[in-house]
This record gives sequence, C-alpha cells and structure tokens, in this order.
Amino acid sequence: MTDETFDRRIGHLLHECAPQVLGAVARRHGDFAAAEDAVQEALLAASTQWPVAGIPDNPRGWLYQVALRKMADHVRTEVARRQREDAVATEASLDHFVVPADADIGIEEDDTLLLLFMCCHPVLSGASAIALTLRAVGGLTTAEIANAFLVPEATMAQRISRAKQAVGASKVPFNMPTRAERTERLGLVLHVLYLIFNEGYASSAGTSLHRIDLSDEAIRLTREVHRLVPGEPEVSGLLALMLLTDARRPARTGENGELIPLDEQNRELWNREEIAEGLALIGAASSGESAGPYRLQAAIAAVHDEAAKAQDTDWRQILSLYTELDRLSDNPMVKLNRAIAVGMVSGPAAALSLLDDLAEDARLKGHYRLDAVRAHFFEMSGDRERAVEHYRSAAERTTSIPEHDYLTRKAASVAKSARGQRPP
Repeated sequence: MTDETFDRRIGHLLHECAPQVLGAVARRHGDFAAAEDAVQEALLAASTQWPVAGIPDNPRGWLYQVALRKMADHVRTEVARRQREDAVATEASLDHFVVPADADIGIEEDDTLLLLFMCCHPVLSGASAIALTLRAVGGLTTAEIANAFLVPEATMAQRISRAKQAVGASKVPFNMPTRAERTERLGLVLHVLYLIFNEGYASSAGTSLHRIDLSDEAIRLTREVHRLVPGEPEVSGLLALMLLTDARRPARTGENGELIPLDEQNRELWNREEIAEGLALIGAASSGESAGPYRLQAAIAAVHDEAAKAQDTDWRQILSLYTELDRLSDNPMVKLNRAIAVGMVSGPAAALSLLDDLAEDARLKGHYRLDAVRAHFFEMSGDRERAVEHYRSAAERTTSIPEHDYLTRKAASVAKSARGQRPP
C-alpha cells in the first residue's frame, strides 16, 4: 500500500468514525460544544499518530478513549475555574475512569443517526440546525456549508458558533428525541441528508468531482431514516432521488477524473440496480396527496434515467415537474433548473430571458452556475462570442477544479469554432 493510499484510508476512517464518536461523547456528557472540541482534538491526534504507529485494531474505540480524556481535561478546567466544592470528588471520579483502547463502550451502531436528530435541536432556527448538523454529521467545512446556503463563509462561521452557544445555553436535554420530536424534526433531518449527498455527488471545491464517502454516508443514513419511518413518502422520495442520481456517477468522469456532462455520458455505465430500486421507491411512495419536493426531484431524476439516449429525454415532463417544484419553494437553484427545462422545450431565447431575471436575485449574483447555463444557451443560439465570455466567467468563479477544467475546455472549443466560421 502506497503512502498516499494509506493516508486516504486514514482520512476515510476518520470521516466515518467522527460523527459516531461525537454522538456517543455528546450523549454521555450532554455538552455538544465541548464534545465537538474533544472529538476534533482526538481526530488531530489520530491524524498525526496513525501514519507513524499504524491504524489501531479498533479506530472508533481509540478515538472514543482519546475524546473522553479530552472531555475529562475540559471538565477539570471548568471545575478549577469555578472552584466548586465538589472539585476533588469530580476529579477523583475522572482519574479512575479508564477506557480500554479496543473498546467501543458507549458507541452504538446508530449513534450517527442519533446525532443527526439531536443536532436538529428545538432551540435553533431551521437554518442554524442544518448548518450545525452538516458540520457535526457530514464533516463539511464552513466554506462548503456556506456554499450550500449561498452565503459568505464568515456569515456561516458566525451562524455555527451561535448555534453551538444556543444549544449549550439551553435547558433542553441533548439526547435522542421522542417519537413525536423525531416527527417534528424530520424535515430538517431530510434537508441535511440532501445537502450532504449533494456535496458528495458534486463536490463544491477541490480536485475531485465526487466525495464518495459523503454521498455513500448520506445514502446509508437515509436508508436508516427510511427504516425508522417507513411510511413517510418524502423519506422514500429522498432515498429514491439519491439512488437515481448516484446511479449516474460511474459515467460522470473520464479516465483522468474529467467531468462528463449528462448529455455526453455513456448510459450503459449507469448503475441499473440503483435505478430499479429508485423507481420502485417512487412507485411505493405514490399516493393521492400532492408530491413534496423530494418526490418531485426524484421524478425528475427518473425521467432522465429512463431515457435511453439524451435526445429521448422528455423535457416537457421535466418542465412540468420543475414548475410544480418552483411553486412549492422559493429556491433560486430550482428556478435556474426550470429555466434550463424551458430552454430545452421552447428554445434558448426563452431560457435567456428567464436567466436575465434570475441575474437580479442576490442569492445567485456572481454564482458560477448562472454563467455556465447562460453560456450553454448562448452557444445553442449561435452567439459564440457571448458563450465564450460566460464559459470563462463561470470557470473563474467555480472552486471545483474538474468543473473549472471542463468550463475552460468548453470556452476554448467554442472559441475555436467561432474562429473557424469567420470569413477570411
């Protein structure tokens, strides 16, 4: 095993174990902020020690033990600072608490799921709960979370900090919610899983288009939620959406990791088992009631997956579904995708008119995807110079290297085509 492969294995293990250990430590001590700090210190210790000493037989037990020791240090510091009368007794109990390195004491199989529901805390606003959970469960960086919310990184850092402070200051126990509380928090939980999957399927930054660890974990946790509430149509819809989207992953990149757009993918590489499972979930979730946002998005994914060739795609059906989805939410990305569907049905001029309106939306202003879509429709309309301009602008703004490279190649290809058509 090469050093690079070994380092990747360590990184994958730390990402997988972190929420499980955090859930166990937070459940034991009831102090989320301190537990997160302790787990981060344990992860840092592992990242420096494991490459030298080797990966322990039980990585979770190792991290749990170190995190508990860090929590003990935290408690001792707090006790000393407050100079409580029971300081001696507290410290004595901590000194005698020993966890074997190969033990999984306190860590349950569903601790990540438990942490997911716990982070959607009732004292937090929906946006703050989602941001906190993306950090704790998804392991996303502040920059990645800010990108998902279309806000500056500094704004998101403040939001996460305030969320941790609010949880710590509240008197609401930080533990597994009741069945009624789980039902109340389900919408936030599903949104968190949706965002984790999106970051895994199309990473917003870095050298790789995918973060398979994130998308796989999002699918795993959504399956667990589906088992927890099997009759909830939107849970089925979200799981179907993930499977129908993830099914295309084998065809999304070339041999060198380069991005391959949907209309150019080799559809024979798509995962037919995931597609079949996703379609079955959609069928089982169908009912007389109006479909929610995840079922609608799953239906859109199904239309794409059922088309044998890109030109067979039923764009009129997709437009109808996006119109209904847009009616349910004020989401700029939904509006952007609806504009794409309009362009595929009614032509590039209709799409470009909608995109002009979207350019005034502060949430999309300066976003690379708006430029990328504009470039596509300018290219379709034959305005190659403006297409090149917007492809280049999109390439400059994206933080994903595969997307930057793809958009740069598109700009060069369209520019070359434009030069070839000029009269001598």
